[in-house]
Amino acid sequence: MRSLLLLGKMMAEGADERQIVLLASGAAPSLARCGYAQVVLPGDTGPRELAAEIAGLGPSGGPVRVPGLEHGWAWPLRQTEDPLGHLVVGGPAEFSGEETFLLRALAQQTGDALANRRLHDQEQATAATLVAVNDRLRGTVEALRRSMDIHSRLTAVAVSGEGQDGIARAVHDLTGLGVAIEDRYGNLQAWAGPDRPSVYPKEPPACRERLIARIAREARPLRHGTQVVALAHPQGDTLGAIVLHDPDQRAGEAELMALEHGATILAMELARVRSLAESELRLRRDVVDELLGGTDEESSLARAMALGYDLQRPHRVVVVEGHGRVRDDDAFFQAVRRAARDEPAGTLVVARREEVVLLADSEPDWEHLRRAVLRELGGGRARMGVGQRCEQVGDFPRSYRQARLALRLPAQAEWDDRAIRFDDLGVYQLLVGIEDLGEIERFVQHWLGKLLEYDTSRGSELVRTLAHHLERGGNYELTAKSLIVHRNTLKYRLQRIRQIAGVDLGDPDVWFNLHLATRAWRTLEVLRASR
Repeated sequence: MRSLLLLGKMMAEGADERQIVLLASGAAPSLARCGYAQVVLPGDTGPRELAAEIAGLGPSGGPVRVPGLEHGWAWPLRQTEDPLGHLVVGGPAEFSGEETFLLRALAQQTGDALANRRLHDQEQATAATLVAVNDRLRGTVEALRRSMDIHSRLTAVAVSGEGQDGIARAVHDLTGLGVAIEDRYGNLQAWAGPDRPSVYPKEPPACRERLIARIAREARPLRHGTQVVALAHPQGDTLGAIVLHDPDQRAGEAELMALEHGATILAMELARVRSLAESELRLRRDVVDELLGGTDEESSLARAMALGYDLQRPHRVVVVEGHGRVRDDDAFFQAVRRAARDEPAGTLVVARREEVVLLADSEPDWEHLRRAVLRELGGGRARMGVGQRCEQVGDFPRSYRQARLALRLPAQAEWDDRAIRFDDLGVYQLLVGIEDLGEIERFVQHWLGKLLEYDTSRGSELVRTLAHHLERGGNYELTAKSLIVHRNTLKYRLQRIRQIAGVDLGDPDVWFNLHLATRAWRTLEVLRASR
């Protein structure tokens, strides 16, 4: 992309029209897989069929047939009703999103350079032959100077890596108007200029999507109320927008040119940032995968060091599951990431299948953290399991298993959503730690075997009913409410339990063993599901 910007600078600084055309035609093969690249100007001699196809294209360009090649496209050198010409490129296959973005940017650079060249030539001709039009000449010189200033200033911002703040400042300096940079969803990312709103206005998602679609369809900046909006969409994917705040409608051709150039530079910057973010996310995922799998401690430490992350502090593995009012895995991941950052609980967060894993390097109020995730989501559900402390890197797999068990045991027990530490699981923690599951299974069969057999053959829920009743201390009202059944239905089921199992629920020893057996039964269900 920097090479493309430098090419634009070469075009603008001294190249005549023929050199500009040759530079553009020669640069295209280095930007995309193509076997044909030609700048076609109005009046050029060439194949009549190609000229006819170009004449029928709209201001955004479109597909054309290039002899001997499968795919061809013509980009206007300037997206106006009467473009200066077209960059026609043909290739053996459809261009990728990145190739399309680079070729479109090349066409824009070429059009700007040709327009500048013609303004410059016009200025020279006018100075030599039309002394009487001095005012017009001064306007032409000013237009040429302004165009060169826009190009030079924004190219310098891109090369120096000033980021979104620098782009906003440059466009404000060039236009004198308030400039905002927004993400795809309308959230403010940077501002330059006066009158910054204390609360930045944001449209509803449906309205925002309609605006983006309309601007993309027109392929040029559009006025939207008191704003003029241009999209930053490298590779065809809208990543953000740059906005002129222009309530007095002062923006003219020069301001729109600055806005359009700013959008191109912003697209390059956002594409760069996204590429870095994706690389960091992959590195984070690799670190977490290696830690939780316990495969390579040395590699995990090296990768974490590359991220600037200290793994040798005490940590806990935290597993979070849930969703917002609308199921969106990325939105849920971002909600956990923001909540963990703000509490703070940790910064190493990754998505793994249907769960989000956080490596927590502090000891926050875990229930408070879970509720913070729900606030970020704007409602929905969230459950959280917290493993025991990891004092060394080799402890992460154990803490991860514990966090998943702490997450799933409450679900199996049908408890309300909450944050559960493995340390607080009580008897469940002891049951999970027993290596010989056969002993647990024999204990469950001794106390619940007849009821389990009855449930299997009849499709009933006597064991579940008994578990709810025991968990609620024998309270009929709470048990019926938790099972969503009538009190009489509950009494009937308990009577059947006494008859089938041959137990006396009034005997404290029987009560204790049945309670332990139902918890062991639930523990076995979770352990079997996690294998």
